[in-house]
Amino acid sequence: MAANQKNVNKADINFDPPTDGDLPLDIMGLFFFAYRDFVGDPDALLERQGFGRAHHRVLYFVNLRPGMPVADLLDILKITKQSLARVLRQLIDNGYIEQKTGHSDRRQRLLFATDKGRAFFGVLSTSQASRIEAAIAGLPVDSANIVRRFLVGMVDPGDRPVLDRLNLTAAL
Repeated sequence: MAANQKNVNKADINFDPPTDGDLPLDIMGLFFFAYRDFVGDPDALLERQGFGRAHHRVLYFVNLRPGMPVADLLDILKITKQSLARVLRQLIDNGYIEQKTGHSDRRQRLLFATDKGRAFFGVLSTSQASRIEAAIAGLPVDSANIVRRFLVGMVDPGDRPVLDRLNLTAAL
């Protein structure tokens, strides 16, 4: 800090932009903007239905794994039963998801997207898929696998088996 510069509080401190030595800060900023734009279009569509990101997450995983037990969804999303129950109730009541009893265990609740749920998920996913495809198209040939490996590396090691069960690491 310059000798004649006076800071009233921490908000007055100016930081220089990240340099190569501050790579994690640079990547964190890029993550912020990428995530903001990645969820922006779906957020607007969800809001029109009275839904939020939790609804999108549920729709994503139920579409990815039809027949997923509620217990698995709780484990993946790491949310409380109460939070999931509210979101599921809204999706079920609005005809996006249906819940069926397990075949071998009648206590088990299995989740399936309805035609309406699959269609809405498709609409939500289109802009996100396009954004990913456009970003990867501008990279060298094997970059998609590098991006996948990077994202897997960001996941807590204890949760990586879940990625395998969901077949999210098959392309690696």
